[in-house]
Amino acid sequence: MGWWKEAIDAAKRNDPAIKSSVEVVLTYPGIHALFFHKLSHFFYRQNLFLLARIHSQFWRFLTGIEIHPGAKIASGVFIDHGAGVVIGETAEVEEGVVMFHGVTLGGTGKDTGKRHPTVRKGAFVSANAQILGPIEIGAGAKIGAGAVVLANVPDQATAVGVPAKVVKINGKKVQHD
Repeated sequence: MGWWKEAIDAAKRNDPAIKSSVEVVLTYPGIHALFFHKLSHFFYRQNLFLLARIHSQFWRFLTGIEIHPGAKIASGVFIDHGAGVVIGETAEVEEGVVMFHGVTLGGTGKDTGKRHPTVRKGAFVSANAQILGPIEIGAGAKIGAGAVVLANVPDQATAVGVPAKVVKINGKKVQHD
């Protein structure tokens, strides 16, 4: 019951539209995708790669959220709306991260080994942000809607644009040359 409580609490903390815990459990595809990812990830860790992929693709079909079974996702992550979210094989998402629809944690096609982003504790990733490559999004960072992030973003920073640029760190504007 611990995982469900953390997931429900994360949803309630981040979505003011929620009326009840039952609503979250029954109607939030981000919660469903994360829950079933746990089983896909278990199969993946047991080297049952085909079974893991089949299982993850079944839940992708039902939720509209694609999470590779190799991705490492901590408890307390919240995916709001969820449609079109893609999380790659070597991505890592720490606790308390919030993601919206259309987010991609993807590769660039040029890397081997670790090829997907790491999103640190408490980061906030807005709708349709594309975070690409083996980069790191710092703890408490905010990524603006539609941003294309190709480089590391420091802790407590805000990054926006295409390509994304850090515009604030610790709430203070950053000057660009």
